[in-house]
Amino acid sequence: MYPLRMLIRLMVFLMVSAAAVNAQDFVRVKDHQFIRDGRPYYFVGTNYWYGSLLGLDRDKRRGVGRLRRELDLLRGSGITNLRLMAGAEGSGPLNGVARVGPPLQPRQGQFDEGVLDGLDLVLAEMSKRGMHAVIFFSNNWEWSGGFQQYLIWNKVISDEWLTRKPSWDELRDNVAMFYSCAPCKTAYRRQAETVLARRNKINGRRYADDPTIFAWEIANEPRPMRPAANEHYKDWIAATAASIKRAAPRQLVTVGHEGRIGTESLKLFEEVHADPNIDYLTIHIWPKNWGWFAEGKLADEYQKAESETVKYINENLAVAVKLDKPMVIEEFGLPRDGQSFDPASTTTYRDRYFATVFSFVRKYSNIAGANFWAFGGTARPKRGQPFWKAGDEFMGDPPMEEQGLNSVFSSDSSTLKLINAEAKRISAR
Repeated sequence: MYPLRMLIRLMVFLMVSAAAVNAQDFVRVKDHQFIRDGRPYYFVGTNYWYGSLLGLDRDKRRGVGRLRRELDLLRGSGITNLRLMAGAEGSGPLNGVARVGPPLQPRQGQFDEGVLDGLDLVLAEMSKRGMHAVIFFSNNWEWSGGFQQYLIWNKVISDEWLTRKPSWDELRDNVAMFYSCAPCKTAYRRQAETVLARRNKINGRRYADDPTIFAWEIANEPRPMRPAANEHYKDWIAATAASIKRAAPRQLVTVGHEGRIGTESLKLFEEVHADPNIDYLTIHIWPKNWGWFAEGKLADEYQKAESETVKYINENLAVAVKLDKPMVIEEFGLPRDGQSFDPASTTTYRDRYFATVFSFVRKYSNIAGANFWAFGGTARPKRGQPFWKAGDEFMGDPPMEEQGLNSVFSSDSSTLKLINAEAKRISAR
């Protein structure tokens, strides 16, 4: 039988060893690469923003059961990095669009921390499967509340925007005011702090100590929206990144950026990401939304869409190389053939497009990963109902877009087969 002193020494040794192993599990950045377990780390991922909401569904089949089945499918397809939403702000319509929820912040300064039980669940299940999460705190767009909700709460913009759809110029004018609204930024910060201070009820880990969390993301596609907001935008990004890094020093921090199109300036994109608290760059690519093919003309103009995509990746990659930081192609998507919303329709051009994007992860050391938009899992669009309504199952397409527009479903065998093959090539780098 061991003397008490020897048992104490053994316990201390085991605790120190466990801590050392845990520290090695955190992904870090060295020069222009992600490093995990002492080796360069490259990945294939997806956008699964609603993963943090599934566990809240009272119907266990639609909720926790669906989540576990889909995580198994994703992991089996070589998809190891999931981009998740931390929580929504407010409820009801915004810009006339139904909002996802339930909200983490139903009213300004009031938090329903029970909503984070869903994030606890998905992180605990991902940990079991050796997967990593990127978690964004808020949103430039209306479908989860985001910046416009803070502006409405603080009476910077009218609550008419809850039900009225703004023009593009009106939306730009509205959102641009977030960066100079002190109480709006304070309310955002308190939500981020609430999430960062969370301890997972399932596995007991503090979020800031959980290596499952690959990175914290300031917001989904935060844009200055107007050049007049650029300086306030830069200041807010820098201050927010520093605050997150202080709270979670072992995890990575990124912006959630679209690239040059998000700032309308490659120079501003570079300035924002040069900040030492921003660990890596992201870009998003949307050929349909950005007019790289005409409505309904994907087959006729596919080559143009692919060519524009290659040019866009290369121009933003040049910034990553200059800054000597990794870059992730964090959102990219394409409709099904014929722009159909039917899951039974073919995905010839989407598969071809995905292969082109993944090839950049294989070829360039600065491009560390790619997360396609988005995984629709076992949900399916409702026939005759193009848009999401409260109570419907979540899929990859947010409420303001036609359900099935960009989602990759569990039945998309050709796409999942391609993704699995690409994931094997990429992980073998």
